[in-house]
Amino acid sequence: MRDRLLLQVFVTVGGLIPIASGTAGIFLGPEFVGATIGTAADSHFRYLSGLLLGLGLGFWSTIPRIEANGTRFKLLTFFVFVGGLARLFSLVVVGIPPVGMLGALAMELGVTPLLCWWQHRLSRRLGSTTP
Repeated sequence: MRDRLLLQVFVTVGGLIPIASGTAGIFLGPEFVGATIGTAADSHFRYLSGLLLGLGLGFWSTIPRIEANGTRFKLLTFFVFVGGLARLFSLVVVGIPPVGMLGALAMELGVTPLLCWWQHRLSRRLGSTTP
């Protein structure tokens, strides 16, 4: 089915972003985003980068049977959306971040929920259960 394949392609490509960013954040640390910080913040940054990598891999794990992985897809989307709300809070409290962070915000509060909605529609149309 074309719709299923298209969703799989979008999730594959979209998953590259957190996987690449998370990996870069782990290995490059805060310098990846042009920051120099102390050891505690560096440790926290690399930990959060690991979570980002895990989110991307989690989304990729839904790809083979994307129509049947609604529960996992929704949970991952929830985590991404909550992170986007935290980023939006920073925008309001601290100010407008660099353009790359605004792109991430768009992915977190816009693109990822749209992909989740698409997955839900596909699952309902194909009559798949969501384990």
